[in-house]
Amino acid sequence: MRHTVVERELELRLVLSPERSVPVPARLGYHSDDPYAVHVTFHITSERPVHWTFSRDLLVEGVFRPCGHGDVRVWPTKSEGRSVVLMALSSPDGDALLETPAAPVSAWLERTLRVVPPGTEGEQLGIDDALDELLAR
Repeated sequence: MRHTVVERELELRLVLSPERSVPVPARLGYHSDDPYAVHVTFHITSERPVHWTFSRDLLVEGVFRPCGHGDVRVWPTKSEGRSVVLMALSSPDGDALLETPAAPVSAWLERTLRVVPPGTEGEQLGIDDALDELLAR
């Protein structure tokens, strides 16, 4: 089975206070062989990039309405008259609030949904083929 990767480089803003934020280069990644997940790699000043993986459905829903709980929360809002998506990430190492323009995230998500439409994710995993092979023995 051929797998597809959909990536997008973009600049997020790490929100430090209502008046101050700093740019954070990032890469959104989607792999059809991991169809339920999205991967975000943050290129920060540490020795290695920081990676987060969470549900594609969470990000899709978060573009339209607040969703998530725990380690990852996503919601749409307006900032200086433009549509943005906020991501609140929590880990034992700390918390981060990131802001990104909604349009590029939505466009990237649309590309992932064309590669693997909602409801067809399980087909990408080859579980049925593996079960057929196992039961055929």
